[in-house]
Amino acid sequence: METKLTRDEALELLKKYNKEPFHILHGLTVEGVMRWYAKELGYGEEEDFWGMAGLLHDIDFEMYPEEHCKKAPELLEDGGAEIELVHAVCSHGYGLVTDVKPEHLMEKVLFASDELTGLIGAAARMRPSKSVMDMEVSSLKKKFKDKRFAAGCSRDVIKEGADMLGWPLEELMEKTILAMRSCEECVNREMDTIQ
Repeated sequence: METKLTRDEALELLKKYNKEPFHILHGLTVEGVMRWYAKELGYGEEEDFWGMAGLLHDIDFEMYPEEHCKKAPELLEDGGAEIELVHAVCSHGYGLVTDVKPEHLMEKVLFASDELTGLIGAAARMRPSKSVMDMEVSSLKKKFKDKRFAAGCSRDVIKEGADMLGWPLEELMEKTILAMRSCEECVNREMDTIQ
């Protein structure tokens, strides 16, 4: 899987349709997570594609929340994205807002980790360190069980994603924490230049 979009072009595309720093932060975080997973799962040669799917997965969410994953194909194609990238982006909303099913391992990882990065990010902001660097799976599991905490992060989607990958929920949590640790400093640095 390859894309001819450069990372700079993709970031500009994201910022064209997303003005809220939170949405840009989420895109950068999921990009970093997807890059980590690509290397971890033996798809290092596809790291740029995996990262691009993570960066652009919510391209339409801020401006077109009612058309999430439905407006994305138009925005992505106008920006020069390949059909494979469009499919990957749209598949992360499978079952909720679209019937585009995750097929490739990368799409399953994106589906599984998107909501989870939101939950982990919210849990990190509650920590004295405000970081994932000292977060343990056990504390994340407590937050996961508390349905009121980060209520917008669907526990059902996270569980379905783990099942889709054939991983225990705890393994998905552990890997995604590690993935977020791998990119936290870089994401924070980039957010400082964007704001």
